[in-house]
Amino acid sequence: MDRSTLAHALEAGRITGEVATPRENNLSHIHRFLNQERQFDFGVDLTRDWDYDSVFALMVDRAGLRPDPEFVEGVDTISTDRCIEALDKLAEAVGQVSRAGGRILFATGHPAGLLPVHMAIAAAAKAAGAVIDVRDHFIPVPEIGGDVRQIHNVWTWHQHGGSPHTHLAEPMHALLNDFAARGGSAPELVVADHGWAGAASSRGLRTIGYADCNDPALFVAEAQGQIEATIPLDDDVVPNLYAPLIDYVIGRAGLR
Repeated sequence: MDRSTLAHALEAGRITGEVATPRENNLSHIHRFLNQERQFDFGVDLTRDWDYDSVFALMVDRAGLRPDPEFVEGVDTISTDRCIEALDKLAEAVGQVSRAGGRILFATGHPAGLLPVHMAIAAAAKAAGAVIDVRDHFIPVPEIGGDVRQIHNVWTWHQHGGSPHTHLAEPMHALLNDFAARGGSAPELVVADHGWAGAASSRGLRTIGYADCNDPALFVAEAQGQIEATIPLDDDVVPNLYAPLIDYVIGRAGLR
């Protein structure tokens, strides 16, 4: 799939372009991130001072929010070009690590939206030589309850018989602590979203993350040099709408 075909598909599916995430939600989340509220900090360690204006400018530049600061309510946007640029970085990293037989960890806090994306790319990476550690046991997350477990090579947080949506960092910390306690090697690449990606970045792991336009934490982490690339996109559309994105990344990575 070429870039222009992908761009059309992303905008037709409202993954980029005019998206469902409203402007007032985007602006509110900037404030909540700056207040370091749980579910909004994503476990990202701040290494410099940020204020509202600097984070807003970053989100305009990296995520593609509408640049008018007086626009406070209505339909907001995500940059198609920025999304594809970051997908190119994802494809390059996954292809490189897979062909070298390196370890990759995939994880999601949005199982109803992004889980199929991670699953498909993980399967292609594994077939091309990537090592994806498999655990036959679940890993407790005592701080918040529940446990982490894999669904087709992708880590999710499990609680009360389901895999809930979460932005918390605790599931990734529990997983990485378990790896270390059992003497396992750290992943050479983490492909994740939300608190899973933020926590990995705060522990110095090579990380690429997906983030919506109301998720400033990962864009800040990228600006601070902690995350290699943050992919701006609507992270909760109907999963089959991500099929062109999956096809593009796998093809671009040379994993067919």
